[in-house]
Amino acid sequence: MKIKYIAPLITVKDIDESRKFYEEIMKQEVELDHGANVSFKAGFAIHDVQHYQELLGETSPIQTDFEKHFMELYFECEDLEEIERTLESLNYKFLHKIREQPWGQKVMRFFDPDGYIVEVAEPLEFVVRRFAAQGLSVEEISESSSMPVEFVDMVLGQI
Repeated sequence: MKIKYIAPLITVKDIDESRKFYEEIMKQEVELDHGANVSFKAGFAIHDVQHYQELLGETSPIQTDFEKHFMELYFECEDLEEIERTLESLNYKFLHKIREQPWGQKVMRFFDPDGYIVEVAEPLEFVVRRFAAQGLSVEEISESSSMPVEFVDMVLGQI
């Protein structure tokens, strides 16, 4: 028997508000819209929590009013500053604004309308190129970024 992984699905209180957030702010394209369940081309889905509860039945109530800090949705973007400005202008709550991780990648984390953590990071290729621009060797970049030498070579070969 073969089991195929499809996508993470998060439950949301307001499907329209959540869809608007992921489409307009996170620039995600809808793949399928089933009304109470919307899947995005990037490989994740949102599901109206009341509809989801109905599917589970009365014997399986789920708690939806807790902080959802046990998982995050991860995205990459070439212009973190633009997203940060957009989120600030709309008063979204940040876990933290843009900061550099120990491996050199710049990231920010914030909350979506339902309290899920969303991380947006620069592509790892940017880290490699930034380290190269600072004069680091391929081996030093690999060590500093935790990226394999083969990945660093591939990225630098594209310049």
